[in-house]
Amino acid sequence: MEINIPEVVAEVTEQFMRYERALVSNDVEVLDELFWDSPLTLRYGATENLHGYDEIKAFRAGRSAQGLNRTLLRTVITTFGRDMATANTTFQREGSARTGRQSQTWVRIPGVGWRVVAAHVSLLVEPAP
Repeated sequence: MEINIPEVVAEVTEQFMRYERALVSNDVEVLDELFWDSPLTLRYGATENLHGYDEIKAFRAGRSAQGLNRTLLRTVITTFGRDMATANTTFQREGSARTGRQSQTWVRIPGVGWRVVAAHVSLLVEPAP
């Protein structure tokens, strides 16, 4: 298995950045598109555990569009062969000193393209003073 084939890294990076733009602009249509439409898809968030595409889609439809702007701090995209990748990033929301973490597993679905099949978002616990 080849790790980080340059053109595959470029493809996944493009989709990851498309997801990021959709996230901060609350483009729910694109966010929904980029998740695999399957009951096997998972998204664990800072306050929710979502099992299946329908739960993820419902969460997105009801989510506030306020406070979504953020700065990515460090992003690592690793591809495994031509059809699987992970994208991990740390971020800070505007007006917050807390650091967030986001992990995504991307798979190239035949006839569909790159889709997130599992995601996790969390915030670091603030260190004690």
